[in-house]
Amino acid sequence: MNYNEIAEKIIELKNTDLEFREKLIESGKLSEGYNKEMAEIHNKNAKTLNEIINKIGYPTLDKVGKEANEATWLIIQHSIGQPNFMKKCVKLLEIAVHQNKANSKNLAYLTDRIAVFENKPQLYGTQFDWDESGELSPNIFDDLKKVNQRRKSIGFNSIEEQTKIIRKQAKNNKQSPPTDFEKRKQEIEEWKKTVGWTK
Repeated sequence: MNYNEIAEKIIELKNTDLEFREKLIESGKLSEGYNKEMAEIHNKNAKTLNEIINKIGYPTLDKVGKEANEATWLIIQHSIGQPNFMKKCVKLLEIAVHQNKANSKNLAYLTDRIAVFENKPQLYGTQFDWDESGELSPNIFDDLKKVNQRRKSIGFNSIEEQTKIIRKQAKNNKQSPPTDFEKRKQEIEEWKKTVGWTK
Protein backbone atom coordinates (compact mmCIF):
# COMPACT_ATOMS: atom_id res chain seq x y z
CA MET A 1 0.00 0.00 0.00
CA ASN A 2 1.55 3.30 -1.10
CA TYR A 3 0.60 5.64 1.74
CA ASN A 4 2.50 8.56 0.19
CA GLU A 5 0.31 8.49 -2.92
CA ILE A 6 -2.81 8.24 -0.76
CA ALA A 7 -1.64 11.19 1.37
CA GLU A 8 -1.08 13.28 -1.78
CA LYS A 9 -4.55 12.41 -3.05
CA ILE A 10 -6.20 13.46 0.24
CA ILE A 11 -4.30 16.78 0.26
CA GLU A 12 -5.37 17.35 -3.36
CA LEU A 13 -9.05 16.87 -2.38
CA LYS A 14 -8.67 19.38 0.46
CA ASN A 15 -7.03 21.94 -1.84
CA THR A 16 -9.88 21.69 -4.37
CA ASP A 17 -12.33 22.40 -1.55
CA LEU A 18 -10.40 25.36 -0.08
CA GLU A 19 -9.63 26.97 -3.45
CA PHE A 20 -13.33 27.04 -4.30
CA ARG A 21 -14.19 28.36 -0.82
CA GLU A 22 -11.66 31.17 -1.38
CA LYS A 23 -13.45 32.10 -4.63
CA LEU A 24 -16.75 32.31 -2.75
CA ILE A 25 -15.17 34.55 -0.09
CA GLU A 26 -13.69 36.84 -2.76
CA SER A 27 -17.00 37.17 -4.58
CA GLY A 28 -18.86 37.72 -1.27
CA LYS A 29 -21.02 34.64 -1.84
CA LEU A 30 -19.92 32.52 1.12
CA SER A 31 -22.86 33.61 3.30
CA GLU A 32 -25.48 33.06 0.59
CA GLY A 33 -26.69 29.59 1.57
CA TYR A 34 -25.02 26.32 0.60
CA ASN A 35 -23.52 26.90 -2.86
CA LYS A 36 -24.52 24.14 -5.32
CA GLU A 37 -21.04 23.76 -6.84
CA MET A 38 -19.49 23.68 -3.35
CA ALA A 39 -21.96 20.94 -2.31
CA GLU A 40 -20.89 18.92 -5.38
CA ILE A 41 -17.20 19.25 -4.42
CA HIS A 42 -17.97 18.20 -0.83
CA ASN A 43 -19.98 15.15 -1.93
CA LYS A 44 -17.37 14.10 -4.51
CA ASN A 45 -14.56 14.46 -1.92
CA ALA A 46 -16.55 12.42 0.61
CA LYS A 47 -17.06 9.64 -1.94
CA THR A 48 -13.33 9.47 -2.78
CA LEU A 49 -12.30 9.63 0.88
CA ASN A 50 -14.80 6.90 1.77
CA GLU A 51 -13.17 4.64 -0.85
CA ILE A 52 -9.75 5.38 0.70
CA ILE A 53 -11.05 4.62 4.22
CA ASN A 54 -12.55 1.35 3.01
CA LYS A 55 -9.08 0.41 1.70
CA ILE A 56 -6.74 1.60 4.47
CA GLY A 57 -8.94 2.43 7.47
CA TYR A 58 -8.90 5.93 8.93
CA PRO A 59 -5.97 7.97 7.49
CA THR A 60 -4.12 8.32 10.79
CA LEU A 61 -0.96 10.33 11.53
CA ASP A 62 1.24 7.22 11.38
CA LYS A 63 -0.15 6.21 7.96
CA VAL A 64 -0.42 9.47 6.02
CA GLY A 65 1.38 12.11 8.11
CA LYS A 66 0.14 15.32 9.72
CA GLU A 67 -0.94 17.29 6.63
CA ALA A 68 -3.04 14.51 5.08
CA ASN A 69 -4.46 13.58 8.49
CA GLU A 70 -5.64 17.18 8.99
CA ALA A 71 -6.94 17.24 5.40
CA THR A 72 -8.92 14.05 6.08
CA TRP A 73 -10.69 15.74 8.97
CA LEU A 74 -11.45 18.85 6.91
CA ILE A 75 -13.02 16.78 4.11
CA ILE A 76 -15.18 14.90 6.65
CA GLN A 77 -16.11 18.16 8.42
CA HIS A 78 -17.29 19.57 5.08
CA SER A 79 -19.20 16.46 3.92
CA ILE A 80 -22.38 17.85 5.47
CA GLY A 81 -24.68 16.31 2.85
CA GLN A 82 -23.52 12.80 3.85
CA PRO A 83 -24.81 12.03 7.38
CA ASN A 84 -23.96 8.31 7.27
CA PHE A 85 -20.40 9.01 6.14
CA MET A 86 -19.87 11.63 8.86
CA LYS A 87 -21.24 9.32 11.56
CA LYS A 88 -19.06 6.46 10.34
CA CYS A 89 -16.00 8.73 10.41
CA VAL A 90 -16.60 10.16 13.88
CA LYS A 91 -16.45 6.62 15.30
CA LEU A 92 -13.21 5.90 13.44
CA LEU A 93 -11.73 9.23 14.48
CA GLU A 94 -12.62 8.52 18.11
CA ILE A 95 -10.62 5.27 17.98
CA ALA A 96 -7.70 7.05 16.28
CA VAL A 97 -7.69 9.79 18.97
CA HIS A 98 -7.68 7.17 21.76
CA GLN A 99 -4.65 5.59 20.08
CA ASN A 100 -2.93 9.03 19.82
CA LYS A 101 -3.04 8.78 16.03
CA ALA A 102 -5.28 11.80 15.42
CA ASN A 103 -6.04 15.21 16.92
CA SER A 104 -8.57 15.40 19.79
CA LYS A 105 -9.53 18.95 18.71
CA ASN A 106 -10.66 17.60 15.34
CA LEU A 107 -12.82 15.04 17.12
CA ALA A 108 -14.41 17.85 19.18
CA TYR A 109 -15.27 19.81 16.02
CA LEU A 110 -16.73 16.78 14.24
CA THR A 111 -18.72 15.63 17.29
CA ASP A 112 -20.23 19.12 17.64
CA ARG A 113 -21.00 19.46 13.95
CA ILE A 114 -22.96 16.20 13.94
CA ALA A 115 -24.80 17.26 17.13
CA VAL A 116 -25.83 20.57 15.54
CA PHE A 117 -27.14 18.86 12.40
CA GLU A 118 -29.14 16.45 14.57
CA ASN A 119 -30.53 19.42 16.58
CA LYS A 120 -28.72 18.23 19.73
CA PRO A 121 -26.64 20.41 22.09
CA GLN A 122 -22.93 20.52 21.32
CA LEU A 123 -20.33 19.44 23.89
CA TYR A 124 -17.47 21.80 22.99
CA GLY A 125 -19.22 24.84 21.48
CA THR A 126 -17.16 24.77 18.29
CA GLN A 127 -20.02 25.42 15.86
CA PHE A 128 -21.29 28.96 15.30
CA ASP A 129 -24.13 30.46 13.34
CA TRP A 130 -25.93 33.79 12.91
CA ASP A 131 -28.33 34.61 15.72
CA GLU A 132 -31.49 36.76 15.65
CA SER A 133 -29.55 39.93 16.41
CA GLY A 134 -27.25 39.40 13.42
CA GLU A 135 -24.23 38.23 15.44
CA LEU A 136 -22.32 34.98 15.10
CA SER A 137 -22.93 32.95 18.25
CA PRO A 138 -22.30 29.34 19.28
CA ASN A 139 -25.06 26.90 18.34
CA ILE A 140 -26.95 25.42 21.31
CA PHE A 141 -24.63 23.73 23.83
CA ASP A 142 -25.39 21.83 27.02
CA ASP A 143 -23.86 23.83 29.91
CA LEU A 144 -21.45 26.78 29.76
CA LYS A 145 -19.29 25.65 32.68
CA LYS A 146 -19.03 22.06 31.40
CA VAL A 147 -18.37 23.21 27.85
CA ASN A 148 -15.50 25.44 28.99
CA GLN A 149 -14.08 22.57 31.11
CA ARG A 150 -14.18 20.23 28.12
CA ARG A 151 -12.63 22.91 25.90
CA LYS A 152 -9.82 23.48 28.40
CA SER A 153 -9.14 19.74 28.70
CA ILE A 154 -8.17 19.55 25.00
CA GLY A 155 -6.35 22.88 24.81
CA PHE A 156 -9.08 25.18 23.50
CA ASN A 157 -9.65 28.75 24.69
CA SER A 158 -12.92 29.62 26.47
CA ILE A 159 -16.13 29.87 24.47
CA GLU A 160 -16.31 33.60 25.30
CA GLU A 161 -12.83 34.19 23.81
CA GLN A 162 -13.65 32.06 20.77
CA THR A 163 -16.86 34.02 20.12
CA LYS A 164 -14.83 37.27 19.87
CA ILE A 165 -12.38 35.62 17.42
CA ILE A 166 -15.16 34.16 15.23
CA ARG A 167 -16.97 37.50 15.02
CA LYS A 168 -13.76 39.31 14.08
CA GLN A 169 -13.00 36.72 11.38
CA ALA A 170 -16.47 37.13 9.89
CA LYS A 171 -15.91 40.89 9.62
CA ASN A 172 -12.52 40.32 7.96
CA ASN A 173 -14.09 37.88 5.48
CA LYS A 174 -16.87 40.42 4.81
CA GLN A 175 -19.48 37.89 5.92
CA SER A 176 -22.84 39.38 6.76
CA PRO A 177 -25.88 37.96 8.52
CA PRO A 178 -28.79 36.62 6.44
CA THR A 179 -31.29 39.28 5.39
CA ASP A 180 -34.19 37.06 6.44
CA PHE A 181 -33.24 35.13 9.60
CA GLU A 182 -36.46 33.08 9.86
CA LYS A 183 -36.41 32.12 6.18
CA ARG A 184 -32.81 30.96 6.43
CA LYS A 185 -33.57 28.96 9.57
CA GLN A 186 -36.46 27.26 7.78
CA GLU A 187 -34.30 26.50 4.72
CA ILE A 188 -31.64 24.89 6.94
CA GLU A 189 -34.22 22.69 8.68
CA GLU A 190 -35.66 21.62 5.32
CA TRP A 191 -32.19 20.85 3.99
CA LYS A 192 -31.43 18.73 7.11
CA LYS A 193 -34.52 16.65 6.39
CA THR A 194 -33.72 16.33 2.68
CA VAL A 195 -30.22 14.90 3.25
CA GLY A 196 -31.29 12.77 6.21
CA TRP A 197 -29.99 14.55 9.31
CA THR A 198 -33.46 14.89 10.80
CA LYS A 199 -36.84 13.28 10.16
